[in-house]
Amino acid sequence: MWREVVELSRPKNILIASLTVPLGAHLALDGNWSSNFILLVALQTTCVMFFMAAGNIFNDISDIDIDRIAKPHRPLPSNAITIEQATKIAYVFSLLSFILMLINPTTHQILIWVLAGLLMYTYDMGPQTKKHGLLGNVAISLMVGAVVLYGAAAVGSLMTPMALYAAGVAFFANLGREIIKDCEDMESDEGRRTFPMKVGLMNARATAYVFILLAIVVLYLPHWLGPLTMNQLLFQAPAIFLLMSLNGPLFKGEDYIAQQRVRMGMLLGLLALVVEVSV
Repeated sequence: MWREVVELSRPKNILIASLTVPLGAHLALDGNWSSNFILLVALQTTCVMFFMAAGNIFNDISDIDIDRIAKPHRPLPSNAITIEQATKIAYVFSLLSFILMLINPTTHQILIWVLAGLLMYTYDMGPQTKKHGLLGNVAISLMVGAVVLYGAAAVGSLMTPMALYAAGVAFFANLGREIIKDCEDMESDEGRRTFPMKVGLMNARATAYVFILLAIVVLYLPHWLGPLTMNQLLFQAPAIFLLMSLNGPLFKGEDYIAQQRVRMGMLLGLLALVVEVSV
């Protein structure tokens, strides 16, 4: 059963989340780590990994009817694991995340965890924002940006400009990616009114590209306003090139290629910020 639990948890997404917590902490600390911060950030990274795993499992439980058509090989629609088992495991992961969050927390850290928990709950349950188009995309993207800020909050430096810039990049890039993913999944998204369903595929792709361009603008701001220099913008060249080149695959309707490039571009941009504050 644990193999199915790992698959439901989406380890690739969890791995990315596990990188953004220390990334946020590194930007907040301006690269000046101590042994106490290393242990604290390691614990809070584990907290976020459990949180993400729980959220991904709840999402698969909510999407089981869609996955029976679009992804019948997934653990839940294939009956490799029952809904009851998956629900219990998701709640255990949520509890473990909550316990780890309470280890020497800051006020901002608690607030971010609670806000992210509300966003996760209302995405799949209650109001089910996932069924309300752009609102659901914004909710997911806020959680992605919050992970960066959580890392900064864990070391007591939430309002550090570099951490805020990084969270902004993550938010806008992921918002564009979520819209593109909805374009990719439009035929199988029964029971939902996604943004592409409301405005059409080409309009949705164009909107996604605008959000991605906004991510590039936010990536540029710390070089223009400080604390980074314009010369350091060279480190962002791969990310900027990758994100700006998305108009080609988007125009051709190559949504899978586009959304994968957005994720890679976002990671390259964030990692470049880490390099820039370290040199």
